[in-house]
Amino acid sequence: MSPSRVLTDQNKRIWVGGMEETINSGNTAWVLMSAALVLVMTPGLAMFYGGMVRAKSVLNMLMMCFLSMGIVTIIWVTVGFSLTFGSDSALGLIGNLEYVGLNNTIGEVISTGVPLPAFAMFQLTFGIITAALVAGAVADRVKISAWILFISLWALFVYIPIAHWAFAFDDGAGGWIGDRLGALDFAGGTAVEINSGFSALALALVVGKRLGWHRDAMRPHNLPLVLLGAGMLWFGWFGFNAGSALAADGLAATAMINTQVATATAALGWVLVERIRDGKPTTLGIASGAIAGAVAITPSCGFVNPMGALVIGLVAGMVCAMAVELKHRLGYDDSLDVLGVHGIGGIVGMVGIGFLATTAANAGGADGLFFGGGVELLGKQVLASIATMAYAFAVTWLLAMIVDRVIGLRITPAQERAGIDISEHAETAYEFSDASVGSFAGTGRVAGPISQLHQREEKS
Repeated sequence: MSPSRVLTDQNKRIWVGGMEETINSGNTAWVLMSAALVLVMTPGLAMFYGGMVRAKSVLNMLMMCFLSMGIVTIIWVTVGFSLTFGSDSALGLIGNLEYVGLNNTIGEVISTGVPLPAFAMFQLTFGIITAALVAGAVADRVKISAWILFISLWALFVYIPIAHWAFAFDDGAGGWIGDRLGALDFAGGTAVEINSGFSALALALVVGKRLGWHRDAMRPHNLPLVLLGAGMLWFGWFGFNAGSALAADGLAATAMINTQVATATAALGWVLVERIRDGKPTTLGIASGAIAGAVAITPSCGFVNPMGALVIGLVAGMVCAMAVELKHRLGYDDSLDVLGVHGIGGIVGMVGIGFLATTAANAGGADGLFFGGGVELLGKQVLASIATMAYAFAVTWLLAMIVDRVIGLRITPAQERAGIDISEHAETAYEFSDASVGSFAGTGRVAGPISQLHQREEKS
């Protein structure tokens, strides 16, 4: 990137080419720390999702999340960062290849004094967690080879274009959502949350329902693990949101307190709905509510004040608690409620900006309807949300259909009944006794031909 080139991020900060002596050590340390915090969110998500599935599927869920870390990293370093943040000459739809292999990033800094490679690392972690989120919709039933192929294609053709739309700025010639339309998305309400939710819905529809869905009990097998994962996600989300300020400054502080307020309020809102609807608040509910609040405040944390964050969190917790019931009424099997929490929560956060944004929180933002800004911003937020929903759903559905036709997405019914951990990984997560059928005591690795276990399962 030449020194004369000017780019801006979602907070209207200016990027300029620069030499290493312009590095701000405090801001750089914060972005590096934030990148590490966001990366920790993916193992946290693996724990959160892993506890929610049945015991015979937990290793597969952990594997799908960890595979996303590897696959997205390779794609991001080779072409992903360049296609997301390279110069745009295609109507705000995709970047160019000037940063292939992270070429031309060493020695460059952005206006907050953060080296461009640090920014690239920070943004990589966003792509990783978004890919891992989609896995929750198809727990228990997708071949690991199919997941590898699908998520590779999905990262290239779904995540990267939407991330470019939302995050790439180039003096009015960047991504069409953030730079040209002027919609506000501080940390990924479109590219991460709405994208993952509606991609998950499309993938779940192509893969189909789990065997026994609506007939067999499919309760979480380990709720302490769910709460541990939720706690790791809550912790990491401070890097996700406050790190998106790209500086250790007042805007980062605003984003951080807003993240805490919305996450906490949503957790309470969810259990309030449970108490009224079901008579009992649950640990799964408070964990899910916390995630819903963190999701909703993701796009809005840098544009609203703490009271606005409280409102967004409360609405998200209550709305998402009701939205997860839609799958039972509409008949789609989104196993771990990715649409209900991330898709719907992301919409709440994006639309909430149109009502609650205030330039008192961020002078680079805009005033929403409740702060005298009129309906223009609200319209932009709604349009950005609808476009993300439509693109993510349509392209994900197409990619899933292609993968299904080429190699098949789903394991066999016999494998699904026996457990995907055994069929796909030849391992089990837990050993309850030395006499466990078909396994070496203490190792968790299945002995003997897996097909024999499937035959026994079929006979039973």
